Amino acid sequence: MSGFRKVYGAAPQAVADAPGRVNLLGEHTDYNDGFVLPIAIAQRTRVAMRSSPEARFSLHAHGQGETVHFTLDSPPEQHFASYVYGCLMLARSRGAVIPPLQIYVESQVPMGVGLSSSAALEVATLRCLRELLALHFDDVVIAQLAQRAEIDYAGVNCGIMDQMASSLADTSRALLLDTRTLERRVVELPRESAVLVMDSGIARSLATSGYNQRRAECEEAARLLGVGSLRDVTSAGELDALPDLLKRRARHVFTENARVLQAVACASAKEFGALMNASHASLRDDYEVSIPELDRLVALLQAQPGVHGARLTGAGFGGACVALCDTHALSRVARTVLEQYRAAGQRGAVLVPPAAALATVAA
Repeated sequence: MSGFRKVYGAAPQAVADAPGRVNLLGEHTDYNDGFVLPIAIAQRTRVAMRSSPEARFSLHAHGQGETVHFTLDSPPEQHFASYVYGCLMLARSRGAVIPPLQIYVESQVPMGVGLSSSAALEVATLRCLRELLALHFDDVVIAQLAQRAEIDYAGVNCGIMDQMASSLADTSRALLLDTRTLERRVVELPRESAVLVMDSGIARSLATSGYNQRRAECEEAARLLGVGSLRDVTSAGELDALPDLLKRRARHVFTENARVLQAVACASAKEFGALMNASHASLRDDYEVSIPELDRLVALLQAQPGVHGARLTGAGFGGACVALCDTHALSRVARTVLEQYRAAGQRGAVLVPPAAALATVAA
């Protein structure tokens, strides 16, 4: 990794990476012990490390323009560094003896759009530590530690979907995950279909958005229903006992879990896409995490020939939309929708496939 040598004057002793992810179905279900269906994306975050000659840690993130220094007893003030620091602390809590390190991070995963840039950073950091220190952490443990790092050190009360997807998923098949038991299996995408992800141009931060509020609302709904989590609701009729707002939040979770399981059994891309469309309507109306720009972009995608379905992806409040398209239509859809969205005064971008891959499809 040439960037590491430029910053630190030596080669790294360990290098690891991890992908971002896009969630096809199962939004806001992971922290309710529910089902999710993410798939990894081509963009990855890479982390390199070597032992430091100094008594402190140095962290340089390509693109941040600064090198952050800290010790395990004196955490960094910069927010981006808290993810790495949290991984170091949690690895230490599992018995790892961690010397001062020189750490370098570079990432292709877009930030602030719902593609799990933070999970990719956490998983890549823990994988790099595993290689450097010969730690006996399997991929599930790495995901669990990464989740705790985000909750305990970055202040986002997240579920485990993002970290499990970054640690275990690949780019060709979706990962059906039961977030309660962590049972999982790979799921083939419908034949002749491909995933398209487009940025709405509206960034969002989970730490300052309504994410934690939605989680608290779900927990209150479960408490009022007398269940451990909304995963334990067995019929929609049970939700009638809730106040209107909590009923709508819980209804999204209940129906979204059902959509994930239905998608796994889908016989066609058309059926899968219809579930994505229904998911967006639920996220917009019942969970209220969409915004006008996301609704506009989803509508443009849904109107295109060759698009089976589209929805916002990630926590909402900005970020990206995902669509399931005919493979042969991917390039045309991306180009047409981007032109239409920009003509409406918005600043969008195609995120998945990456530009080089999209050019190959077009050729």
